[in-house]
Amino acid sequence: MATVGKNILDNLTTGMYSDSKVIYREYIQNACDQIDLAISMGILTANEGSVDIFIDTKKRYISIKDNATGVREADFVEDVGDIANSNKEIGKNKGFRGIGRLCGLAYCKSLKFTTSYLGENVKSIMTCNAQKMRAMLVENKKYTLDEIWDEIITYSTETEKSEDHYFEVEMIEINKENTDLLNENKVREYLSFVVPVPYKNTFILRSHIYAYAQKLGYKIDEYRVRVNGSQIFKEYTTKLKEQSGANLKNYDEISRLEFKDFCDADGNLIAWMWVGLSRFEKQIPKVNIMRGLRVRSGNIQLGNDDALQDLFKESRGNYYFVGEVFAVSKDLIPNSQRDYFNENETRVLFEDCLREYFFDVLHKLYYEANRVKNDYKRQEEYLAKVTEYQKKEKEQGFVNEEERQKLQFDIDKAKKNAEDARKRLDKLDISDTNSPLFEVHKSIGQKYSANKLKEQAENTIVVIEDEKKKAFVTSNMSKLSRSERKIVSKILSIINEIAPKDIAEQIIEKIKEEMR
Repeated sequence: MATVGKNILDNLTTGMYSDSKVIYREYIQNACDQIDLAISMGILTANEGSVDIFIDTKKRYISIKDNATGVREADFVEDVGDIANSNKEIGKNKGFRGIGRLCGLAYCKSLKFTTSYLGENVKSIMTCNAQKMRAMLVENKKYTLDEIWDEIITYSTETEKSEDHYFEVEMIEINKENTDLLNENKVREYLSFVVPVPYKNTFILRSHIYAYAQKLGYKIDEYRVRVNGSQIFKEYTTKLKEQSGANLKNYDEISRLEFKDFCDADGNLIAWMWVGLSRFEKQIPKVNIMRGLRVRSGNIQLGNDDALQDLFKESRGNYYFVGEVFAVSKDLIPNSQRDYFNENETRVLFEDCLREYFFDVLHKLYYEANRVKNDYKRQEEYLAKVTEYQKKEKEQGFVNEEERQKLQFDIDKAKKNAEDARKRLDKLDISDTNSPLFEVHKSIGQKYSANKLKEQAENTIVVIEDEKKKAFVTSNMSKLSRSERKIVSKILSIINEIAPKDIAEQIIEKIKEEMR
């Protein structure tokens, strides 16, 4: 028989994951599989299953406990002690490799598994000396896997109530370099998008997701997961926020969800998705932790918010959207790191389908939204130029004839741009009220009060004042001689040319007050 060396343990523990928080995903994933089994066996009803996480920062201690089937005493050593020898099924169970439970060995001094099976008055305990394992892995000495395992593992039993059924993972004395595991806020944020939990009830569009899944005959797996007694939910919301000083403010809103199915050549569903439609004002800022299209298998997120960005025409396109892609096909198999799928024909088809949709629909959506916004802004700019001209005319605010002519030229140019923009907006093909573009155009139009803006732009007429009644700043400077007014006018022109507009206006206004 070939010898399995110690490095396999290194690869399956310290070398497996780049983010220590994956230990929560792995243990919750195992718990969810057992909850499903407990429900099918009648041990639990559909809403009774739960996973409770307890974090004690001072003691550097973590417990992850479910109320599922537990493990029979007779099966305990084989089911929990064996490595990569799982009896779970690919495509049916969320976990199936039998290596996930080892991940905790990299992050604590001692890892402990305790379980009791319904009807048995005993609890089985497996304690792993994780600190010793890591020391043996770095020793300049060859060890076999069995040698290390025998050295660090101990088994024991204690009495337990026969009606109890559970499985508990305990991580004792978390490593100092892994303190993030004890940060409750960071853990909650991580879990809110990674593990299979319900949508937050304040996400008002969630009912559309459930209804669509039901129409497809797809069950979105959801479980009750709590951290220190507080339940975890997917933190989706319709509001998109941006930083404004020390605060956050809403700048856009998801008004509707768009759904898309992805099928093989025979019409079999391989995946489906929902995506939020907004005005696509800009790339969604990082303060929105829900940003990006996320891919899920068994309602567990694979990778991070950037897992699908390479399928966009430009990678930045991913962050204009909020949404989820649910893998359906059993041939879409998560890889061992659970950051994407194994390579196979179904994955290639999955990527081809998504890439086509991202190119043909999503890419065009945010580009078209930007064009439509710019066309509305051109009409606003025209009205703003007219307002500026009329204000200067009324308040005798022109510095000189050159400024007045320049403003008139700017108005004529802005009017032409506004008219061209209106023609483009009128030509938009939005006859299909169910199309994503219709919703985006409607949302943008509501922001800019489209009909009112159009009416104002079409009916605005600039009346050029009579040559004899030119409203220049110097007109009311009665204290000054004609030659002095010319000098002041020249000074004001220079200020207008070199100073920012708002500062120039303040300086000119102050000069007007002093010279009256």
